[in-house]
Amino acid sequence: MSILSKVPPIGQKRQAEMLKSATSLTYLETPQGPVQAHFFVPSDFVSGQRRPVVIFLHGGFWDGSMPTQFVPQCLHFASRGAIAIAVETRVESIHGTGPMEALEDLQTLLSWLTEHSENFGLDLDKVVLGGASGGAFLALIEVLPKDSGNSTPISPAALLLFSSVLDTMKPDLARRFPEKKTAKRLSPLRLIRKGLPPMILFHGKQDRVTPYADAEKFARVVKRKRNKVELIDFDKAEHSFFNFNVSELYYELTVKAADRFLVDHGILPQDELAEL
Repeated sequence: MSILSKVPPIGQKRQAEMLKSATSLTYLETPQGPVQAHFFVPSDFVSGQRRPVVIFLHGGFWDGSMPTQFVPQCLHFASRGAIAIAVETRVESIHGTGPMEALEDLQTLLSWLTEHSENFGLDLDKVVLGGASGGAFLALIEVLPKDSGNSTPISPAALLLFSSVLDTMKPDLARRFPEKKTAKRLSPLRLIRKGLPPMILFHGKQDRVTPYADAEKFARVVKRKRNKVELIDFDKAEHSFFNFNVSELYYELTVKAADRFLVDHGILPQDELAEL
């Protein structure tokens, strides 16, 4: 199932062209080929600086690779002084893998970024994880479990979650895991605890893939546990509403809200141009 079936092919080609402006580096080698991270660097970046980092994990339910999905968002945050990274992970259509391997890849990526943080100019105290659908799920599982076994010193400072997978017990999602008990163990709705980083959720009320009711329940419990969370709903929006190629209006609204959220939490500076 492709959650971006509405995206026009011409739009995908345009974003692929936009990806050419990135510096693409391999963080994982596989028999099927390299798995890459695509860096978008501020135009005024100079060696020796440390910049905030915004990492985007694409959607697609771990089926197909969509590294261009967050290119517009990466370009925006690079223009705001952050190093933005569009990340690939292993996927079923290329590697015969599922969500567990994608979770491993996120850990590999974070370890790799930690190892090279000085060379890349990364401020590890200001790392933001963002993602869509299954990618948002990966971001959540990086922070939700009390004992995740994470070996990297990176503690995400905030999460940007678009149409997030929040209940992996649903049959169509559970079957993607090695077994049902794994899907149950890793369901975000079951893992909410105190001490989470601030997060903002963007969710369409007409989302038939990851229901809005799940987002409401998730935000309610996160808040009950005394964490900082915002849920921004879009009344007539479906699952892929925030993508630039689906709706430029919703793209603008979500990226501006995400920017304001990161400013509020001290990760990005005030946008002086926006205040004029």
